[in-house]
Order: sequence, then structure tokens, then C-alpha cells
Amino acid sequence: MPLISPWRADFPGILALEAEGQTYLDSAATAQKPQAMLDALLGYYAGGAANVHRAQHLPGERATRAFEASREKAARWLNAPDTQQLIFTRSATEAFNLLAYGLEQHFQAGDEIVISALEHHANLLPWQQLALRRQLKLVVLPLASDGLIDLTQAAQLIGPRTRLLAVSQLSNVLGCWQPLEPLLALAQAQGALTVVDGTQGVVHGRHDVQALGCDFYVCSSHKLYGPDGVGLLYGRTHALQQLAHWQFGGEMLLHTDYACATFRAAPLGFEAGTPPIAAVIALGASLDYLNSLDAHAVNIHELALHAELLNGLQQRQGVRLLGAPNVALASFVVEGVHHADLAHLLTEQGIAVRAGHHCAMPLLQGFGLSGAIRVSLGLYNDGADVQRFFTALDQALELLQ
Repeated sequence: MPLISPWRADFPGILALEAEGQTYLDSAATAQKPQAMLDALLGYYAGGAANVHRAQHLPGERATRAFEASREKAARWLNAPDTQQLIFTRSATEAFNLLAYGLEQHFQAGDEIVISALEHHANLLPWQQLALRRQLKLVVLPLASDGLIDLTQAAQLIGPRTRLLAVSQLSNVLGCWQPLEPLLALAQAQGALTVVDGTQGVVHGRHDVQALGCDFYVCSSHKLYGPDGVGLLYGRTHALQQLAHWQFGGEMLLHTDYACATFRAAPLGFEAGTPPIAAVIALGASLDYLNSLDAHAVNIHELALHAELLNGLQQRQGVRLLGAPNVALASFVVEGVHHADLAHLLTEQGIAVRAGHHCAMPLLQGFGLSGAIRVSLGLYNDGADVQRFFTALDQALELLQ
């Protein structure tokens, strides 16, 4: 009896793709959206759009209330102690760049920034470029054979020159939770700031930034069943106070003349210009939807479906899993088969998976690979989706092997 998702009907995009003969297995890239989010998006525009934080008229006040209500919902989702610790950006990538530019003045030549070998380009390139600008050393923590950051090596590489540690909570390629608690402790013992990339992890379960204890936590809306164009940056108050302003424009200042300006503190001081108002409001609706679900039931469903995916891959000859995935996704290669050829044949059969380096090129190069196939699951996927994938995979491999 195949696993059935009781939430599938809440996602019209999934139903539309299914009607076209498409099986969507690429939620780690972007998730499909619940009807509640779509209703909120249309409701903002159809009910009278207005800008936020700057108008005294009713449409503006209504938009501002809805916008700030979403900030409160996002803060509760992350268990941030204060809504003023949550900044809306236009993507997770922008949030990482905000941090890299906003903290730049605190680094001196020879200081060290520590990342890991599995980082997404969004949590690699801003720090790499900062290191080049300021003559810093970028230290890369190696992985153990199971795909986890090697804690023994980390204890040797995180030292007195470490000023910042930036690591992923959950790898978008390997699909394994990283040992954040000891890693953050190593960095904090050296007085370093800590940044956690939660873009994949935030989707699976509830994560408490206070318990985690990081200085900054970054995630994105579009993977969290929300709209595109919104990133979230949580920061401890003392950490946010260290950020220099990096984008300048309307509503982020207290006063200006032609000679100088004074700027707001976080969060509004880092939300220059008109923000993605409709998207932020719609993200709030997505969080309302997620909060309405039985979190335990979602977790059980995701684990069971993931186990079915892993079991099927491990049974097929020539398939090599990358790492030891334990949630939501699996990346793999097939001996003697190029990932692009396999992806093409899967696409022809209506299977939507990701192929390539997954914005983690150095990680794939470390495996001696130019790319891999990634299957990633959402709460709307069910056993029939997985079986369609395996049927297509077997047919493709029969042609290619």
C-alpha cells in the first residue's frame, strides 16, 4: 500500500503538474505553494495594494499591519525572542551578502573565516570575496566519510584567529544534519561570530534559534512553502548591532540632509526601499498553514517516504548515494552513466529532479564528480510519486547502461 499524503490537495501546483503528467521531486530547489498562500498573495493585490511603514491612510496602515504580522509569525516559527531581531531580505543569498558586507569592518588582514566543504555557493562566495577584499584566510572544514563535518579536524582548524564560522544546518546535496552544537561551541570559545545556513533545515521540523545559540540564522521563504523573493535573517541583538548598513534608500533612515545621514537600527535599517510586501504577507499565510498541520504526522510521513526512496536507490545496481542522507533528499550517481543523460531521460518521462552541481561545485569536485542527480521531497509527495520515479529510472538505466 503506497504512502499517501493527506496534504496533497492543499497544493494546486502539485495537482496541476500531476494533470500534465509531471512528478515534482525538486522541493529542495523550491517548494510548491499551498492554496492559503496563493489566496493571501491575491488578497493583498485585489484588496488594495499600498506601501508599508510610510503612509497614514487606511490601505497603508492595513498593509503595514499585515507585513509586521508576518514578521511576528516568522519570529515565532524560529522562536526568536524579539521580532526586532528578524530582518526581511529579498533572498537568503542577499542575507549572506548583507552579513559579509555589514561585518567587513570588523576584520583585519590575517583573520580567519571558517566554512565547511559542503556549503552552498550562497554561503561560500560572500565569505570568499570578503576574504579576498580584506586579505583574510578562508578555512574549509573537511568532511568525514559519512558526510558530516569532521569535528576532530574542526577542533584543530578553529583557533584564535577565527573571527567567524558559517556552516549549513542541513546539506542541500548530502541531506544530512550537521553537528551544529559542538561546531558552534568551538567557534564561540574563540569569541567568533557564528552563522547558520538554515535554508534546507528550516523546512523540516521546528528549529529554535535560542536553543541553537547561533549569532545569525539565514533561511528563505520559497523553500518553506512560501513565495519567491523573501529571505529571513535572524540575529542576536548584540550581533545585529555590529552590522554596518549596506544598502541605502527610503525608510531605512532617521534623518538626512545633503551632507550626512543617520540610520535606523535593525530590522528597518536593513530593509531599504520598498520591500517585497505581498510576498512577506503571503509568507505569513504559509506559516499559518504549516502551523495548522500535525507536525508529528508530517515528520512521520517525510521519514517514511525518505526511507522508501533510499531503499529503492540502494537496491539498484550501480547506484552510488552521496553521503548518508537522513531527511528529505538523496543525491546519487550511476556507474558508467552521465548525470545529464540520465536527467534528460527522466525529464522525457515527466520526472522533475535536479541534475548538476546543485550550487555546491567544490563539494561535488571533492567527490570527483561534475554533477549528480538529486531527488528531494515535500510534504505533498507520496508513495506513488516515488514509484513513478523508480519506474522512469529503471527505463532510463535500461537504455543507458
